[in-house]
Amino acid sequence: MHPHNDARIRRAERLLIPATFITSLGNNIQLIAAALLLVRAERTMLAVGWLFIAVAAPQAVLSPFFGRLADRFDRRTLWVCCDLAGALAALALPVGLAAGAPTNVVVYAANLALAVVATMFVPVSAGLIKERVRPTELRRFNANYEIAMQAGMLLSASVGGFAVQWFGAVPLFAFNAGTFVASAVCVFAVGRRPAHPAAEPVTGPHDAPAGAGRRVATGWLILLYAQGSVVVTVFNALLPVLVVGELHRGSAVLGLVDALGGLGFLLAAAAYRLVGRRFGDLRIALTGFLLCNGMLILQPRYGVAGLMPLVLVGACGFGQARIASRALLLASAPEHRIGRVFGVANACALAGTVVVMLVVATITDHSDTRYGFATLAAISLLAAALPAIALGSRRAREPEPSAHGPDSDSGDLQRAVVS
Repeated sequence: MHPHNDARIRRAERLLIPATFITSLGNNIQLIAAALLLVRAERTMLAVGWLFIAVAAPQAVLSPFFGRLADRFDRRTLWVCCDLAGALAALALPVGLAAGAPTNVVVYAANLALAVVATMFVPVSAGLIKERVRPTELRRFNANYEIAMQAGMLLSASVGGFAVQWFGAVPLFAFNAGTFVASAVCVFAVGRRPAHPAAEPVTGPHDAPAGAGRRVATGWLILLYAQGSVVVTVFNALLPVLVVGELHRGSAVLGLVDALGGLGFLLAAAAYRLVGRRFGDLRIALTGFLLCNGMLILQPRYGVAGLMPLVLVGACGFGQARIASRALLLASAPEHRIGRVFGVANACALAGTVVVMLVVATITDHSDTRYGFATLAAISLLAAALPAIALGSRRAREPEPSAHGPDSDSGDLQRAVVS
């Protein structure tokens, strides 16, 4: 590889992680702040649920189309455009509130606009990673990327909880606009696409990278990955209802609980590097989701003192599962179709979020959060078990590969191709 191209690739690997963290942190600070406003005004799970549905619905509809755009146009330019559009949408919220517009209307409209921006961001970011990150570094980079995104999502509630209590919600919305600008600067600094892409060349949709032993139905990998998005989104809607509505604690306590969730994701990153050397990603994903589901059932049962360690352990398990399931999907798709694959995955995740949010919200409002958390855990368990059964059955029917390594039970899954 040309030294100049190699330098560009290394620069991209350094800059895309902070850009992802900044974007995730700012987006979810705004969403959590808006959720807290609605909880205080309405005090029902369904009021918060409708906010998340307003964010999820347009993404579910537009994601496949935006995924195709991400495969057609320059992904770096699209990412920067997403960030600039997001900054304008974020600023519209405090401006609308200052102008005296109804709070509910402004909150829903601003978050709807940000949802459209996020719809493009998901396939664009996946495509840029596949395009710029060296194949030998893809698994390591994916772990760092997923942790940056999910840690930003969970830590946002910590920062947002304390900041809402101390400064109010409006400054947070302006802060979100600043995070978009900072992300755009990082991505612009990545530079133009190298003459020779970091990803291995793919000549057709059925071509696999060297050494691929078997092909896996991409739909099962999409389901495995997408259900993680459902879990974290519905969890973020349930948590304010539990802490503020049922336990009658302030937003600072909510922030502390989510800070422990963020710490759990950091621990997941370290654990994945160790566990990944001995076990394949499919096994890691299934074990992590199972641990997370168990913690979900227990979290609302023991007050704040019990909630904190359970969130820490659950986030650690979920973080490893999320990293592993993303690695399976990212490695399965050729570079020229990666946007479409992640666009479909995002659409499935968000459509599932709408359905699960309505189910969990209805159950919670007619009982309490214990049943809401248990329902979420049951749905997640089913969504993880179906791919496990299908992929395990497919693997059992196929001949064993000629060589095995420490990752042999999932190495072929990581090298799966889009069928």
